[in-house]
Amino acid sequence: MKITNFRDLDVWKLGKEIVLRIYRVTALFPKDEVYGLAAQMRRASVSLPSNIAEGFNRVHNKEYRQFLYVALGSCAELDTQVEIAHDLGYLGRGEYCHLVEKMDHEARMLRNLIKRLSS
Repeated sequence: MKITNFRDLDVWKLGKEIVLRIYRVTALFPKDEVYGLAAQMRRASVSLPSNIAEGFNRVHNKEYRQFLYVALGSCAELDTQVEIAHDLGYLGRGEYCHLVEKMDHEARMLRNLIKRLSS
């Protein structure tokens, strides 16, 4: 399959899936977290597919890689926030493990794409 736009990328699709999951789980957080941890998690998650999409539409691989590095950073940020949410009791063990697995997969895909663009 030929990749014609960012929507064709599995890494973008997984990033979007993570966003939707984060929005669903943060909707269940205590109301006093609406502008705290929940908002930070939502911003970090949205950054994943957004930076992949923006980078894809850049002309040069160097620029594309830079956006992928930003997405990778957002993945690490979100991973930390998910762990904090779990430690605070906002996420159950199953949801926590599911999200960590998805983010780990996303990070590996981003690193592989960065490597391919570097060669």
